[in-house]
Amino acid sequence: MRHISYDNDHPLSQQFIAKVQDSAFPCVGAKSALGRGRMDILVARDLTSAWDDLRILPALTATVAKYRAEREIFRTLVVLFQGPTELSEVEFEEHLWARAQSLSDKDAWVGNQPDPSVSSDPEDPHFSLSFAGEAFFVVGLHPHASRPARRFDAPAMVFNLHDQFEVLREQQRYEKLRASILERDHALAGSVNPMLARHGETSEARQYSGRVVEPDWKCPFRRVGA
Repeated sequence: MRHISYDNDHPLSQQFIAKVQDSAFPCVGAKSALGRGRMDILVARDLTSAWDDLRILPALTATVAKYRAEREIFRTLVVLFQGPTELSEVEFEEHLWARAQSLSDKDAWVGNQPDPSVSSDPEDPHFSLSFAGEAFFVVGLHPHASRPARRFDAPAMVFNLHDQFEVLREQQRYEKLRASILERDHALAGSVNPMLARHGETSEARQYSGRVVEPDWKCPFRRVGA
């Protein structure tokens, strides 16, 4: 496995860690990943540029390899971008999907196949992004997010392995974890995120950017060869 140099000690990473550690932060899964030493952080240059894609994709591959070795839950890869910080919700969404498309294209180019347990069609209720043969759920954060839980001082993409949710279901822990996150998010924002849905109900692509998307919203992503 290729050695990856992470940036957990970078000042921007420390800001993100402080956000996760804040008692009001609703995602208890992120808190668990951090507490168990399974949150790897990369600091990239620019969300609107492919400059760091060739750092991010190997880190995703390494995340998959480490997970497959132990199948330990609450493992996550956080990519923090140093800019731009003035993107609107629509602009952030556009560039999040551009990065996802670029990374997916490179993943296909090196010969990786999508995870067969999910769909590569963003209109399919069973859609997920795939890297190194594993499905990922992506959480976007940025300074101008309308949901407080999705607000951070810089653009960010958090990559969570989908199989972890299946492990939690097998352990009969998923519903309790989900209920806790929803309750905490409601306490923070005063309302439940209207975009939240279970995998298989509606396409999770609608949740990635954190924006409340329109009923007729179309995801711009297309997996090469799918």
